[in-house]
Amino acid sequence: MDDLEFGKRDKRGDWAPAARIEVAPLFAAPLNALRLIKWLPHYFLPWNLLFAASAVVYWLAVVPPIATLRTLDARWPLWLLGVNCVATLAFYSAFELRLYRQRAQSQRFKYNGKFPADHPNGAFWFRSQNKEGIIRTFTSALPIWTAIEVGLLWAYANGVGHWVDFSDHPIWLFALALVAPIWHETHFFLIHRLIHWPPLYRRVHSVHHNSVNPSPWSSLSMHPVEHLLYFSSALAHLLIPSNPLLAIYQLHYSGFGAVVGHIGFDKIEVGDAAAFDSHAYAHYLHHKYFEVNYGDGLVPLDRLFGTWHDGTPEAEALMDARFEQRRARANTRAGERIPRP
Repeated sequence: MDDLEFGKRDKRGDWAPAARIEVAPLFAAPLNALRLIKWLPHYFLPWNLLFAASAVVYWLAVVPPIATLRTLDARWPLWLLGVNCVATLAFYSAFELRLYRQRAQSQRFKYNGKFPADHPNGAFWFRSQNKEGIIRTFTSALPIWTAIEVGLLWAYANGVGHWVDFSDHPIWLFALALVAPIWHETHFFLIHRLIHWPPLYRRVHSVHHNSVNPSPWSSLSMHPVEHLLYFSSALAHLLIPSNPLLAIYQLHYSGFGAVVGHIGFDKIEVGDAAAFDSHAYAHYLHHKYFEVNYGDGLVPLDRLFGTWHDGTPEAEALMDARFEQRRARANTRAGERIPRP
């Protein structure tokens, strides 16, 4: 495919889409029914449906019987950890292998024209963005993900929480499944703003932002504190009437879905003449500029708080103006602290 039909490439080899990023019409006022209907396939495909399907398969084929879940011993938690590790390795590696190792698309649709493996960086362990990402994923992200999953399944088996069956409450649980991505982004926005607070940013979130040019294994390359906050979105299912299948879906949305914003490509080619959208550009801009797009536009919180960047020159100008205002305030405060002779 010719990516220049869909965007432009600058002198450094960085590609950007021609169309601006649109905030989801779900919360637009007044609601435009036609626009909403046209947008709905993008809500489900490809990612939300994929993660929902993975949760169903996981529930049917991997989760032990309820009698086993009632007792905490090492065997079934280690089984779940093993499956989560294998599934994550397979899913993340599929994107890494095709796009970054084989470079099947070369630089077509790639936001940052450079490939991290070609540029060793002392900010990372072993000077490798990939190696650090893999180590943090398997030594911190997956154990924390699985620990939360084990806790939720144990709570379900022992009647801790407000668990209900699909046979008894199909409409409620179906609606809950539909809003799970909305809850994920709302929760993500809130914790994301929290860890951009300077003391937490320096000690916690800066680990993730070392990946200015993110790639698949950057997705869960985080400090353990951030992993705990990130996967805690699933704990909401303890507080409302829910079903363990939906709690697993929430975890899959977080664990496997983390790769979506870090793919680094706007479209994933399928054959010579077809491709599907990654929906990664909003989060790529966050990695590039650090203080925009704390969410991805599904829930319009960035627009509400003035941190939305839709990829246009106008958004760039607004961002620069915010930076200048903040710099001016910081200089003023610094001047006030200097003692006068």
